[in-house]
Amino acid sequence: MIQDPKEKHVMPTSRERVFITTGYYLLGFYVVIFMDRFQRFKLLVASDYDLIKNKKIAIIGLGGVGGYALESLIRCGIENFVLIDNDKIEISNLNRQIIALEENIGYPKVQAWQKRGLAINNEANITIYEEFLLKENITLLDKFSLDYIIDACDTITTKIELIKYAKKHNIKIISSMGTGKRLDATKLTITTLDKTQNDPIAKIMRKKLKEENISLKIPVIWSRELPLKIKSDNIPSCSYVPATAGLLITNYIINDILNHKV
Repeated sequence: MIQDPKEKHVMPTSRERVFITTGYYLLGFYVVIFMDRFQRFKLLVASDYDLIKNKKIAIIGLGGVGGYALESLIRCGIENFVLIDNDKIEISNLNRQIIALEENIGYPKVQAWQKRGLAINNEANITIYEEFLLKENITLLDKFSLDYIIDACDTITTKIELIKYAKKHNIKIISSMGTGKRLDATKLTITTLDKTQNDPIAKIMRKKLKEENISLKIPVIWSRELPLKIKSDNIPSCSYVPATAGLLITNYIINDILNHKV
């Protein structure tokens, strides 16, 4: 702790993560009130906090959507995560991915997120896999007794395999459709896959799932905004549409937990 003689209060150092310390100089006595890091959220959810905290969530893809979902879920107190992404942080990620900084360019995303997650909550259990998820290795999820899967990856074959895996193991899943080539975050919505339109990823997924006789009643986040017609080798993107999609995924999961208490 650092004492500031002018202000007559104690300032917490960066190492003190567990408690926020607030000092009051009252009637000649120094009073210290300890607040835990998630107190404000606990005021909202009361006795349901432990129910939320103990959920186990896998996030596949830690880009603009997955990153913001992870950030906001950690800050809701959820402690158990499985993170899967084979990418390293690139300079092109700086415009939209919360994990991307000049100082960590070239660093594996899963490792950067594990470090950041523990800096927010050092009691979190964050298992990471720096690999590409495929049909051949999807069983690595078997050991975790997952409650939710967040599909925030770009590869359609992986998205299909995650849906099949979730259905087989009775795990709740929400899948992100395209957020690139869009500028209006207010057009984002969560429905089931069968209600999507004007989304090239969703169109392919509907076709492939129908071919395999798999229900399209899968929760997805997608945009009613038509993708902008821009020709480029890279998908144009902004900071706030993927971020909003990630936050809406967290909104969906937290409210789903509260509305389906066991």
